[in-house]
Amino acid sequence: SNFYATIKFSVLSLSLSPPSSLVFVKMPSRYPGSITQDWEPVVLNKSRAKAQDLRNPKAVNQALRSGAPIQTVRKADAGSNKKAAPVVNARKLDEAAEPAALDRVSTEVRQAIQKARLQKKMSQADLAKQINERTQVVQEYENGKAVPNQAVLGKMEKVLGVKLRGKAVK
Repeated sequence: SNFYATIKFSVLSLSLSPPSSLVFVKMPSRYPGSITQDWEPVVLNKSRAKAQDLRNPKAVNQALRSGAPIQTVRKADAGSNKKAAPVVNARKLDEAAEPAALDRVSTEVRQAIQKARLQKKMSQADLAKQINERTQVVQEYENGKAVPNQAVLGKMEKVLGVKLRGKAVK
């Protein structure tokens, strides 16, 4: 045990007081100043939040409380009942010197829609409901302001029982 104490003492004496012949050289470092230890835990292979979880109100509230940034994205056409614009050939537009006027519903079609609707004792709102369109669309067709849409005309033909497309409009 006496031998163990001397070894321990000599090791301690070396570490406490270095001899004057030793020269300490500072190793090059990328960081200026003293290097400190970072004791923050590092998590590897952590799963990312799923898109479905990010839409969860609970997760949004938690992010708000923690101060995390939240991004709100609004879908452009969500909830709107807008129809696609009528397709016009781009080459025809380029070749035409004057501005192109879109075709409107003919007077025969307007009158046929009105007569058939009144014979069935339907209001414009009733017809619009049955063809799954807005009342304004039916008004535009009956006033002759609408650009003919084959899908809408087809739905009106089914509900009213009248031919609205083609040459023989009844």
